[in-house]
Amino acid sequence: MANPKRKQSKRRSANRRAANAFKAPELSKDPTDGGVCRPHRVNPKTGMYRGRQVLDVQV
Repeated sequence: MANPKRKQSKRRSANRRAANAFKAPELSKDPTDGGVCRPHRVNPKTGMYRGRQVLDVQV
């Protein structure tokens, strides 16, 4: 049975484990239009953030 020739570094082991930590972004419901968007970000459809208009969106 084959054995590894060299010791695997801690960084390589950590990088392998870190690949399992990726998760899909959590979404929240937007109170203005009822759509789904990412929290703490400007809604790209309406340009609203926390009840204020922060972007001019061409509708």
